[in-house]
Amino acid sequence: MGGPAPTRPPAADLPAVAHRVREHIVRMCAGPEGGHLGGSMSLVEILTLLYFEVMRVDPRRPAAVDRDIFILSKGHGAMCLYAVLAERGFFPAAELAEYSRPGSRLMGHPVRAVPGVEMPTGSLGHGLALANGFAVADRGRRCFAVLGDGELQEGSVWEAAMASAALGLGNLTAVIDRNRLQITGPTEDAIGLEPLADRWRSFGWTVREVDGHDFDALREALTPEETGSGPPVAVIAGTVKGRGLPSLEAKTHSHYAKLSSRQAERSLAVLRARRKRALS
Repeated sequence: MGGPAPTRPPAADLPAVAHRVREHIVRMCAGPEGGHLGGSMSLVEILTLLYFEVMRVDPRRPAAVDRDIFILSKGHGAMCLYAVLAERGFFPAAELAEYSRPGSRLMGHPVRAVPGVEMPTGSLGHGLALANGFAVADRGRRCFAVLGDGELQEGSVWEAAMASAALGLGNLTAVIDRNRLQITGPTEDAIGLEPLADRWRSFGWTVREVDGHDFDALREALTPEETGSGPPVAVIAGTVKGRGLPSLEAKTHSHYAKLSSRQAERSLAVLRARRKRALS
């Protein structure tokens, strides 16, 4: 538990890491159970930036007392979290092949058996309250909670949001994956969330709206002015569900996918072609 403070890794090629993370997600979706592809793909840039630039974590000492805290409230995005943790060195990337298989610790939703996972999540609406607890316990470290936008229909989110502001948790950042889709269709067709930024402001939060696939924009939004007391920060990250695979982008049916080996190979080819075009 002791030892030197966690540090950030040397500067990484973030687009290259994000590309590998998306490939990992596709391969996991080709496993026997499939997985939540769409909402994992929309998270890639957010989690990549957090783990490779923003947060103080140490893969060699995942329980270091002075680490920053990350809570994946939308636990069905676990494949993205696992892939980022593996790329960051918390466990070997080869273990990703065991995702959702009998006996694997890489379950459909995160569990603490996985190095780097703070709490089991996926019962939607509870992650922000958990992050509140970590933020209250140590105001000298930063705490992050990533929420799905469909999850904001849970009343417990707003109870936690009220508490965050009332407690002056300036070391807490909530990132909303605003891909505008949930399992049944558009979020606005279920329970309208707009004007979403104004809702968070009305609860006493500082709000930043960004392109959730733009590393520069995310970096600016997630860079703290200070930590400790003060209003918490809500980053509303506009994203695309299924990002990276045109046939699934912004499609409700991307929510969960079980890919055949042929579909997986085609998807990997699409990702590699996109990566090649981005570099040219």
